[in-house]
Amino acid sequence: MKNNVLFAIALFLLQAGLPSGSLAQDSLLSVLDSAGTAEYDKVIATFKASRIINGQSIEGSGAGELQLVISHRFGQVDNGVQTFFGLDDANTMLSLEYGISDKLQVALQRSSFNKMVDGFLKYRFLDQTRDDRMPFSAALFLEATVNTTATSDEAVVRRDFKHRWAYVTQVLLARKFGEAFSLQLSPTLLHRNLVPLNEDPVDLPALGAGARYKLSERMSLNLEYFYRFREDAAGSHNPFAIGLDIETGGHVFQLHFTNARQMTERGFLTETSGDFFKGNIHFGFNISRVFQLGGGKSSR
Repeated sequence: MKNNVLFAIALFLLQAGLPSGSLAQDSLLSVLDSAGTAEYDKVIATFKASRIINGQSIEGSGAGELQLVISHRFGQVDNGVQTFFGLDDANTMLSLEYGISDKLQVALQRSSFNKMVDGFLKYRFLDQTRDDRMPFSAALFLEATVNTTATSDEAVVRRDFKHRWAYVTQVLLARKFGEAFSLQLSPTLLHRNLVPLNEDPVDLPALGAGARYKLSERMSLNLEYFYRFREDAAGSHNPFAIGLDIETGGHVFQLHFTNARQMTERGFLTETSGDFFKGNIHFGFNISRVFQLGGGKSSR
């Protein structure tokens, strides 16, 4: 049922974005078909990395590509010289992302914060075309996350293994406006099998928005914000981030400031304790490196 609803939403958005001068006989199915066959007409490089900053971007590994992503978030900058402006406190995440095809990507990643291990699928089912017959790109993102911390802390209820799990479903909708500006919306639903307090929502809907502005051939400015439609009892904040992407050959360096300490959707949507605009800011970076496996080369 959920997949049918998501597909209907995608079709509605597609139809709304079609040029008003389209001929009556140009049905939605014919547009989808033409967008799928005109490989050379696809809009490429909507974003430069598989993440905008914290959240996922429309981009992924191409067929036969293995992408290694190393991410760091440090402590709060306003802690001062005592922690060397947060650099003494590091949270690390390693991610391996493989492209089964140009459309389907699988990944496994592990974060040092709460010993989170998660896997995800990203399936890109629509591609924006240069002639605007397909006005945007779209992908489905599915993630499962498990907390693997030890159970010695009696304050944390972890009696059943199923309580450790959380699941994320996202639809990524992105459009590149010319060569300089890209925008993405990310409707999100997070489900947690166990919440810290009875007042906390098990299902947390959110809407992410990310933007990229190209500053030069190899540098761009990125912004990202997630709005949560429900609040939790602990009073966590909506995650905001601003960063700089730098492309150097086979690497993409992403340098950023954010109020989110954690780097998984489960973490930054529910456990962002600081307010960015009150100075609760963490410095961080992502480094991406792509390796080509097999004989083929991605068309992306």
